[in-house]
Amino acid sequence: MEQSAVLDEKRDLPVPPVPVETPCFVILEDEVVFNLRQTARLAGGIGRLMPHVKTHRAPWIIEMMIREGVLGFKTATPAEVEIAAEAGARLIVWAYPTANQANIRRVANVARSHDGLRIEAVVDSYEGLHAWQSELASGAGNVGFRVDLDPGLGRTGVPIDEGAIALARAMAVAGHFAGWHVYDGHITDADRAEREVKLARLINAVRKLMADVSAAGLSTDLIAAGSYSFNIWSAEVARWVSTGSFTFSSAQHSSDLGDIGWRIAAYVLSTVVSVGRDTATLDAGSKAVSPDIPVTSRFVGPGPIKMIKEEHAVIGTNSLRVGDYVALTPRHACTAAYLYNRALVRTTAGKWEYRTQLGANR
Repeated sequence: MEQSAVLDEKRDLPVPPVPVETPCFVILEDEVVFNLRQTARLAGGIGRLMPHVKTHRAPWIIEMMIREGVLGFKTATPAEVEIAAEAGARLIVWAYPTANQANIRRVANVARSHDGLRIEAVVDSYEGLHAWQSELASGAGNVGFRVDLDPGLGRTGVPIDEGAIALARAMAVAGHFAGWHVYDGHITDADRAEREVKLARLINAVRKLMADVSAAGLSTDLIAAGSYSFNIWSAEVARWVSTGSFTFSSAQHSSDLGDIGWRIAAYVLSTVVSVGRDTATLDAGSKAVSPDIPVTSRFVGPGPIKMIKEEHAVIGTNSLRVGDYVALTPRHACTAAYLYNRALVRTTAGKWEYRTQLGANR
């Protein structure tokens, strides 16, 4: 049976013109480049961006971003630190605090084995600082520490007060203090005016802290922001903005951040394997698309989601046939990309080729 491509009428996602094993993660390289340049323009320049590797986990994307002028990268896991270093990154921030000695040693070894590389670790406790000091006693002068500030997210970080400055002083005494990190991922209002009100309070608190930090003779170098705030933090306060999952964008960005102009740059290609009365069953289940999102919101496709199991999703529709290809736009592209160790890429030259990515390796 000849397979046809079925897309949501509001989107224009090119489906591969050749038979493809599904489910398949598909990346549109030209749209990735567009999203990067659009983000750089809104952030005030490419040199201010610190993209997060966890959002795509693809070495070739890191290499492309370096060619475009990106100077630094955030990472979530030791494996991401490793692939960023191998791709040629010169500044890598491991943005998740830990006191796990084995993980710390793995990241420190990346610093030791790459000349010209600077690694900065985010720290939010004296236990974490001591764990790093213990590891670095045997060398690795190209490692620095950043104090992680809690902006109200309640996940990691120290309060924005004198205690943060005390921790920074301890890092400075150790000879490894590099600056600050604050991620405001809890501020995700679709209305920009509401975001700005909440962010103003946070930015003012950080600005006051940085004034005290400067008076104490410490660096005020700050990495801030996420997808919903990167174009609101001023360069006066934050040297860097880490722009979250702009690389591929997502169905969530399309609905909440349409004014930014990001384009869908990745999706999951699925095949219709069965049809019922007003339903179609796809071969892309919880192991294929955004497992961290509530079931009925995991992707946007040609019909509402009725059910998702490990290997299948059932959507409401009466317009699909068995064998049709269906393009599914993830609600959260980061956790869709994490499920695949290779992606089918439509290159900027218009060719289709498979490229490797990190998949679920940590």
